[in-house]
Amino acid sequence: MRRLLQTLGLARRELRAWALYDWANSAFATTVMAAVLPIFYADVAAAPLPEHVRTAYWGYTTAAALLLTALLSPVLGAVADHLNAKKRFLAGFAGVGIGATALLAAAGEGMWLYVSLVFIAANVGFAAANVFYDSLLPHIARPPERNRVSTAGFALGYLGGGLLLALHLLWITQPGWFGLPDALAATRLAFLSVALWWVLFSIPLLRGVSEPPRGLGAGAGGAGARTNPLREGLGRLAQTFREIRRYRPAFLFLVAFWLYSDGIGTIIKMATVYGREIGIGATDLIGALLLVQFVGIPCTFAFGALADRLGAKGGLYAALGVYTAIAVLGFFMTEAWHFWVLAGAVGTVQGGAQALSRSLYASLIPRAQSAEFFAFYSVSGKFAGVVGPALFGAVSQLAGGSRWSILSLIAFFLLGWLFLSRVDLEEGRRVALIEGEDHGPNHGQRG
Repeated sequence: MRRLLQTLGLARRELRAWALYDWANSAFATTVMAAVLPIFYADVAAAPLPEHVRTAYWGYTTAAALLLTALLSPVLGAVADHLNAKKRFLAGFAGVGIGATALLAAAGEGMWLYVSLVFIAANVGFAAANVFYDSLLPHIARPPERNRVSTAGFALGYLGGGLLLALHLLWITQPGWFGLPDALAATRLAFLSVALWWVLFSIPLLRGVSEPPRGLGAGAGGAGARTNPLREGLGRLAQTFREIRRYRPAFLFLVAFWLYSDGIGTIIKMATVYGREIGIGATDLIGALLLVQFVGIPCTFAFGALADRLGAKGGLYAALGVYTAIAVLGFFMTEAWHFWVLAGAVGTVQGGAQALSRSLYASLIPRAQSAEFFAFYSVSGKFAGVVGPALFGAVSQLAGGSRWSILSLIAFFLLGWLFLSRVDLEEGRRVALIEGEDHGPNHGQRG
């Protein structure tokens, strides 16, 4: 593993430890969020419901999970910066996600409400932990390293999530090979294994990455130590809302990200249950999503190289063009091989779009407020992410099927492209550097 990390260009121990968390939590993103749980929800937990209602309820479930995370993230980011506790918050919310993931193994037929509630808790833990994980990037990686380190993390996520998902596919399709009674038992074991994987590979980050130095507020024993951290966090959050207008390129990028990430996230979360609704078998669905993981590994690095040549914006433009085509072709999908082709197309752009978005945003914000600003980044995606799955579910329920739902995603990609085109990266980086120097030790005490 160490040799692999060094091959990816992660020479320093802290960079390797940070990137391994993508390997750890991507098991949740692949098995639980994208591949196995949506099928389990449609075939087992929500089996008594009509097919299009199962799709709609899954859309509402994912929207609710994102809404809760969006409401929590900004306050948590501000409090974490104030308490100098990014790693502790990361560990706490990862623990919530891990515990809830394990509880999915207790679900049975007709328990759609239980699965919805437990998944919401798991997804909140997963997404909130990522706020603090992402906020560590500006502290551990120098500016020239950020694109490479961010893409390496996503590539590791694809590899780790893909390897575990491949094992899960074998368990579910051939349970007898592993001494399991049936596919249902294999599915429950898959949920437990995701929780164990997440715990095990989170340890390097928790042990090997240092808590960043306090960026604001007094140190121990100072005035900041006597301030109520929740009140201080809320006050700093309100101040950050006012200040973000000073970082116009970062703000415009957030709007673009808000739009196109909603479309991307909806495809990730709804593709499997949509495929199940139109009659594609579970083996094809999981196998195609496994293809996404392994296509995504080289393509994520290819997007990193593309960003070096064309810039991060050029890479994102290309990704959004591909996603627009996927939404159009998804409307006409009828056969299993169609799903495989579209999954392969997703794999070419998914990791690159996410990695370039993260590193581009990191270059536009002041380091001293990274947790707060990455909370805004997360909130932009999460509040926007509420709209996509909810719209997908509502259109599916009203139309009696989901084909028009998939077509509606085109608007998110086109509008995201429009706002991204208005982001001046050079100006944004200059302002972030100059303004960030003004956020000294007493910044949190300003009225």
